[in-house]
Amino acid sequence: MNQALQSARRIYGLVYRHIALYRRSWPRLLEIAYWPTLELLVWGFTANYFSHAAQSGTANPTLLAGGALIAGVLLWEVTLRGQLGVTYTFLEDIWARNLGHVFVSPLRPAELIASLLGVSLCRTLVGLLPATILAYLAYSFNIFGFGPVLLLFFLNLLVMGWWVALLIVSLLFRYGAGAEALAWTVAFGITPFACVFYPVASLPPFLQPVALALPAAHIFEGMRTALLTHQLDGASLAAATALNAFWIAVALIIFALQFRAARIRGALINIGE
Repeated sequence: MNQALQSARRIYGLVYRHIALYRRSWPRLLEIAYWPTLELLVWGFTANYFSHAAQSGTANPTLLAGGALIAGVLLWEVTLRGQLGVTYTFLEDIWARNLGHVFVSPLRPAELIASLLGVSLCRTLVGLLPATILAYLAYSFNIFGFGPVLLLFFLNLLVMGWWVALLIVSLLFRYGAGAEALAWTVAFGITPFACVFYPVASLPPFLQPVALALPAAHIFEGMRTALLTHQLDGASLAAATALNAFWIAVALIIFALQFRAARIRGALINIGE
């Protein structure tokens, strides 16, 4: 009985250690319920869109079943890969305890950002190439059928991934490695409001302003218009570009402020601990 009690206490000690860790780290606590809720929102809104479209008879069944979904997946991966390319590259320096060494050199913050964006671009292009080929071979979907407008879609979605990543890196400067879970959760959490698989009108009215504040929602509205009418939706592209310009400016300001604060606190040296 005494051995069993001691064993139970040791087990409780290990469990409590992790409970205390989650209690002191809101990003870890948030992640527990994050993915089930996210999946429910994305596919719930998608099902709602399909249901209403089928009842009204206004939607093109081919568009609903094929092109819009595949194009949405491929184009949204541009944002996801772009964001992960920046944050993952930055986290590698944190995990290697290398961030302090990097900034001992004459490296400037702008040069760090430029290098992170360069790596992100390379990772995005390499990562999307197999998926693009597979979409054509398996589903006969040619993403290049959008024509030159595809480049505008790509650039806007990539820039969105970049400013999201800079905001995440700013949080890493502020909270350290305890916030690294945000690198994998934030961009995915935007998915329900990016309207990748359904129009903005499918969202509840109180969420529609949130979606319209994101460049991605305008890009995917333009994508669906291009699939249906084979015409460029200039208004959607202009809105996405303007929003990206605003958000990238905000992200750069926050990055600069958090970098300066981390340097003053000496966090650049022990941020990985």
